[in-house]
Amino acid sequence: MFASFLQTFRLGLKSLMLQKMRSALAALGIFIGTTTVIWLVAMGEGVSYQAQQQILELGANNIIVRSIEPKSSNNSEKNRVKSYGLLREDYKRFLSNIPGISRSVPMRELRREFAAKGRLLNATLVGCSPEYQDLNRLEIARGRWFSASDGVENVVVLADGTANRLFPQENPIGQKVRVESDVYTVIGQTRQRSASAAIGGSLEAREYSYDAYIPLDTFRQRVGDQIMTRTGEGFNFRGEIVELTQITLTLSDIAMVDETTSILERLLGKYHDQEDYAIVVPKELLRQAERTRSMFNAMLVIIAGISLLVGGIGIMNIMLATVTERTREIGIRRALGAKRSNIIQQFLVETLVLTGSGGLLGVLVGLLCGPIFHAIRWTLIKLAPDLLPPTILTLEPRIALWSVILSVGISLIVGLLFGLYPARRAAAMNPIEALRHE
Repeated sequence: MFASFLQTFRLGLKSLMLQKMRSALAALGIFIGTTTVIWLVAMGEGVSYQAQQQILELGANNIIVRSIEPKSSNNSEKNRVKSYGLLREDYKRFLSNIPGISRSVPMRELRREFAAKGRLLNATLVGCSPEYQDLNRLEIARGRWFSASDGVENVVVLADGTANRLFPQENPIGQKVRVESDVYTVIGQTRQRSASAAIGGSLEAREYSYDAYIPLDTFRQRVGDQIMTRTGEGFNFRGEIVELTQITLTLSDIAMVDETTSILERLLGKYHDQEDYAIVVPKELLRQAERTRSMFNAMLVIIAGISLLVGGIGIMNIMLATVTERTREIGIRRALGAKRSNIIQQFLVETLVLTGSGGLLGVLVGLLCGPIFHAIRWTLIKLAPDLLPPTILTLEPRIALWSVILSVGISLIVGLLFGLYPARRAAAMNPIEALRHE
């Protein structure tokens, strides 16, 4: 049995080699389809992995409550100073009404102009509690982070980018930094930390390079809750009163996240007469990312599957032409005693060799997705540095084993299905009529 199959395989391979160009073009469609499946899924997995890592950085057992400015169509005088967002009383209510909180981190942030030794920089002033450092995985490069014992002292920890811009040639520790009318003493500098990208419409991007961190009580005493901003020429000002920008709650058990979210919604809904807050649950974002990833992969497989289908049609067309060209050969084989099953087997083997070789070559090129992608990206960066979006600059393709198995399996199934009709047509020929064919 095996010897018979091996002989049929050799005969089929020999027949294909007689028409090398036609065989190569027939396998090209399967090659492109297989490579497309692996590449598209690898890109999709890379994007999905980035999104999931960003969500995991937020902590699956964290709940983030943010202040948002409510939409208002009334531009009257009384609305020039708008009060909205989270309150310090909200923070106290969270701590007293929600069980299982292992860490709570309130913060307030504001864009400000920093000045030091004649250098100016527009950066983000962040008032926060000492736990903010661990929550956001900020590492100290020089000096120290502030503690509860610093109280309301004018001390500041500069982010890596802020320190390098204000003090490019010297150690910033102990230096003075002016922020508006206040002067702060630098006690620490953080290491460089990569920015977190925006996650859908739930959480905006966070840039850590140009921050400056001070104790929350110092922020309240020096900056205050009311901020006035000039809106045009003359004495036109717009003001806002915001006590806290964000509160992050870390729960001791991830199973408590859903219940705690419901409590937060009830508390905020009771004490806020406008929707000036947003609750972000990383655990739910992770679920959404998984669902989006599954849908995205399914769509990519369908698109690539169409490419394989087109390749299969091309192979069937080639095999039908081959059957017509080899009509006399089929008649001779039947006259010498070959059964219909032998003819079907021969043409199916030839089709499977075409699709199998195209599929395996496609897998080989598909597995080179990473190096090829890096080479293309490097070339584009050299030619046009501003052409690529930030997402592409950090994207790392991730080969999914299931996509490799699926693409090879589909290519073989396509070969079997689209090779069956030409094979059956060849086997159904009348031997006498086939021998008369010229």
